[in-house]
Amino acid sequence: MTSSLPSPVSFVRPAVDTALADFIGRRRTQLLEIGPELAPVTDALEAMLAGGKRLRPAFCYWGWRGAGGADSPEIHAAAASLEFLQACALIHDDVIDNSDTRRGLPATHKRLALLHEHSGWSGAAEEFGQGAAILIGDLCLAWNDAMYHASGLPLEALQAGRRPLDTMRTEVMAGQYLDTLEQVRGTESAEAALRVMRYKSAKYTIERPLHLGAALAGRYTELAPVYSAYGLPLGIAFQLRDDVLGVFGDPEQTGKPAGDDLREGKRTLIVAETLQRASAADAAQFRRLLGDPELTRDAVEWMRGLATECGALKACEYRIDDYVEQATAALENDAIADDARSSLADLIAAATSRKH
Repeated sequence: MTSSLPSPVSFVRPAVDTALADFIGRRRTQLLEIGPELAPVTDALEAMLAGGKRLRPAFCYWGWRGAGGADSPEIHAAAASLEFLQACALIHDDVIDNSDTRRGLPATHKRLALLHEHSGWSGAAEEFGQGAAILIGDLCLAWNDAMYHASGLPLEALQAGRRPLDTMRTEVMAGQYLDTLEQVRGTESAEAALRVMRYKSAKYTIERPLHLGAALAGRYTELAPVYSAYGLPLGIAFQLRDDVLGVFGDPEQTGKPAGDDLREGKRTLIVAETLQRASAADAAQFRRLLGDPELTRDAVEWMRGLATECGALKACEYRIDDYVEQATAALENDAIADDARSSLADLIAAATSRKH
């Protein structure tokens, strides 16, 4: 596994960053014309968009190239619009989970709560921060649509791309709801965890961006099943790696406190595997600790130790390897343009690196 972003992401990122900066610059002017009080809104958005791996734009771009599309500013802008959808999902997800940080910085709702406190406004700072963050997330969803349509691609191409884009937006919201639901249900099955991964992450992160690239290039019907055979297993492997890092990751790499997923009570596959494999007494203790926001460092270490000792961590690593093999095999399809095949292979490493 690589420890840094490989060339396919590095190739796309500068153009995506430029397209986002240009779009936000124009929108900042529009918001400030409404009122100077909206400056913190764009500040918060710029802080959110400054981070991230740009995986969704990268998969969209290389899906386009794999369909025979040529490099152009228009596809960069269309692919970059997916970062607003990602920002919407992350901002709302942090509100739902009441997360303190995102990418090593205060989560958007915490950032706006601090603005409230420092300004000495009336009412509860926490409620203001949550409400403002929800609105900023909604704005991101609107700007995803606006940037997509302003990309400069032909109208026919944009219309063809609506199908995977609309499906993608529906699936990620449905997956987020399922994730929230499984937490309150206390679901412990691997099947339920995999269903959440499929819709909240696998399709949204990899399969649908690839489909969007193919549709924009006019080859959706031919390439959709090919990209699904590659994108779905890779998307699940991506989320599995993220879940493992949510328990075992280095905070300096993940941008979140160690064991944060355990404090939030995330019903991930590694949790399901731990509860299934551990002794009855250990599983009962694990359940008692899971979801405790005041979980101590020692408790996190005990839960990590149990996940390792009972074989849950190894089982997840085996699954990741298996899904990576499936994705790699799918790239042998001749329908994918040769100049994109190696980049899509390199993206497998970027999506499943042990250091996100």
